[in-house]
Amino acid sequence: MKRVTLPGGETVTALGQGTWMMGEQPAHRADEIAALRAGVEAGMTLIDTAEMYGEGAAERLIGEALGDRREALFLVSKAYPHNADRDRLPKACEASLRRLGTDRIDLYLLHWRGGVPLAETVDAMEQLREAGKIRHWGVSNLDTEDMEELVAAGGSGCATDQILYNLSRRGPELDLLPWLGAQGITAMAYSPVEQGRLIGNPTLARIAESLSATPAQVALAWLLRRDGMIVIPKAGSEAHARENAAAADLVLDDTALQELEAAFPAPRSARPLEML
Repeated sequence: MKRVTLPGGETVTALGQGTWMMGEQPAHRADEIAALRAGVEAGMTLIDTAEMYGEGAAERLIGEALGDRREALFLVSKAYPHNADRDRLPKACEASLRRLGTDRIDLYLLHWRGGVPLAETVDAMEQLREAGKIRHWGVSNLDTEDMEELVAAGGSGCATDQILYNLSRRGPELDLLPWLGAQGITAMAYSPVEQGRLIGNPTLARIAESLSATPAQVALAWLLRRDGMIVIPKAGSEAHARENAAAADLVLDDTALQELEAAFPAPRSARPLEML
């Protein structure tokens, strides 16, 4: 499976697993555990979550599903903005560690920007890294100006900006993604199939049929072709996890890319970063 290099040289799988809204329905728990395990077996060892997801329910699900496979995983979690100061961030991190059943988070993110000064969040993140509680830190939902301010506030150690980016949300291509690339900061695309809404698109369906693939796989392959891009789709079943993993082997030819460009054109002018 394709890998992406983080600042500092460590590599992670380009295709990981998201967990937004997982762990919240007891009737789905067995299927969700099976999906996470199947995804890891298929090579999707980067697992993304957040303390916000079910107020810790997704983190607990990951701990239950994958606790015996910890050494194979790259765990990503995110802290609420109101927990991103020097006093609260260590406590939020410890709570996430307990729910995940681990002694360290591989990549810890500020979920979105709030009222805590970025310089204070940077300092709190660096203290957690020095203490061995986290191995890397980053942010989520920060636009170009926010990222510039972050770096100016001492945040040159930021490893990742996790953003809403997919075929129907191409605004980051105009400014944010080029800026991240120039800084050597990886991008991580969440909601890569727009929470399933892209699956019914007729262009995607037509291309998928021609490639003996699914529309979701085409949407994922379009993202994965970009260097330095990590993609984190969610799966609620073993079959769905295997379908996602197979997207890593799908190659879109020039004809398919031209059709996608016509159906999902990039905006012509800059627009604020969107988020869900």
